[in-house]
Amino acid sequence: MDDQVLRSLMKWPNVPDCYGWLALDRRGYWRMRDEFTQLNNLPGQIIQHTALNEFIARNYACNELGKYFFQNGPQRVFITLDTTPWIVRMIPDDNGPHLINQCHQIMEPTAALSDENGNIYIVGNVNQNICNSNDNGKNQLIKSNSQTIALLHDHDLDHFSELAKLREEACSFGGSWTWQGKQLFLDPIHSQELASRFNYIAKPKP
Repeated sequence: MDDQVLRSLMKWPNVPDCYGWLALDRRGYWRMRDEFTQLNNLPGQIIQHTALNEFIARNYACNELGKYFFQNGPQRVFITLDTTPWIVRMIPDDNGPHLINQCHQIMEPTAALSDENGNIYIVGNVNQNICNSNDNGKNQLIKSNSQTIALLHDHDLDHFSELAKLREEACSFGGSWTWQGKQLFLDPIHSQELASRFNYIAKPKP
């Protein structure tokens, strides 16, 4: 998280939180959602400004309740998630492909999940900003390499299928997939189970 953001939190610790105005869509785009957008359940406008996108990515975090937010200076802007807190792409590299999330971090996979709609989710570790309340009621920000869940971008589904050995399950697919020479599990899951299993809140409220 940016030093200027941390300094502003110390200077103005009690700025009211903001809800509903920022979203992360299923393709990894940050979207602005004004009052009209929220009232009419519209996706919102994609943020095109490169510097703003990078600022959001650097200051993306979650609290102990599983609410994800963007720390915009002293104000905490909670984020509406279309699917999961992370969206990953398979990016080729001279040393082999990598899974890169919307904050430009490498995700180290441990497994994958497939839901009833044909979506693929990657289970793995991400170096996250996590905000916890200490015994004095003050927020404490730590960096933690912790397990989480990411939706695989739909443009990479064909590539994933080339890496996978599938078997049909009751509501989806199971089997295995190969990543950087390792064979990893692919298990079925219902989409409604994701948030509780991986401790995140898709639509945070005050």
